[in-house]
Amino acid sequence: MNDFLKIEGLTVEYRSGSRRVHAVNDLNLHVGEGEALGFVGETGAGKTTTALSILRILPNPPAKVLSGKVFFKGKDLFQLSDKEMRAIRGEEIAMIFQDPMTSLDPVKTVGDQICEMILLHEHCSKKEAWEKAGDMLETVGIDRDRAEEYPHQFSGGMKQRVVIAIALSCNPSLLIADEPTTALDVTIQAQILELMKKLKREYQSSMIMITHDLGIVAEICDNVAIMYAGGVLEYGSVFDIYKDPQHPYTHALFDSIPDVHRDQDRLKVISGLPPDPTDIPAGCPFHPRCPHCTERCKTEKPEAVYLNETHWVKCFLMQGRGGESHE
Repeated sequence: MNDFLKIEGLTVEYRSGSRRVHAVNDLNLHVGEGEALGFVGETGAGKTTTALSILRILPNPPAKVLSGKVFFKGKDLFQLSDKEMRAIRGEEIAMIFQDPMTSLDPVKTVGDQICEMILLHEHCSKKEAWEKAGDMLETVGIDRDRAEEYPHQFSGGMKQRVVIAIALSCNPSLLIADEPTTALDVTIQAQILELMKKLKREYQSSMIMITHDLGIVAEICDNVAIMYAGGVLEYGSVFDIYKDPQHPYTHALFDSIPDVHRDQDRLKVISGLPPDPTDIPAGCPFHPRCPHCTERCKTEKPEAVYLNETHWVKCFLMQGRGGESHE
């Protein structure tokens, strides 16, 4: 497989005095060209930290990459100079941040903010950049005449569209979307998702969709990584994960979704709480909340067991079911 983006052994922690927050722990993942990967998991699973690591925009301090490599089109991003990395951000890899309210400069028109990105990465005149900024607004469903307006003149959903227009203005080959619909109402969420599906089709960009919403993943993504305590517990195609989930945590996530076809007095919840990131449990990190926990789970880390070429699970329940195990 052509690994367009490949993460090897990524470990990131946040430091505050003597406290060490283990945000990402020995993460290994890949994203193919033109593929959309969904990062799914509860708050604190390490999804956003992984994305910020790819772009090398982790706050330092307190964040520190302890080990690992991130290859993009064959280049190790951690080995590039700051100048080389700035050229990649925006032009090759772009990110849609979670909160559009804080992603835009309140004292610049939206047109100027899109132009700024275009002029930073493309050799063109201000007039050409302004024309392209108008084109990008129309791409995301906003009239180009509104380029002269300021962010406060837009609704939350429109602001998010502007943020998407900025991210797409240089035709990036990898788009990272961090909970792009979280702050929006249901109607606007649906519009933004339709827009992202359309853009994925038209631009053929690779995409990482960070979310806790399994419905969004089903609509947009090709593959899914179920994240917990800074690592991946289960990985597979959307079909694998939705039709044949295997890890107890994956089952628990699906069980917590309301079923519109059944009468339910109350929703199922996952027992316990995600682990304290300053004190990740030994063995399988999910074992304190797992109904199938054994003594082995408390002391040993399970290796990935491949159930088919693309679907693997880190759980001792799977041993003997799949093909070979991998680190």
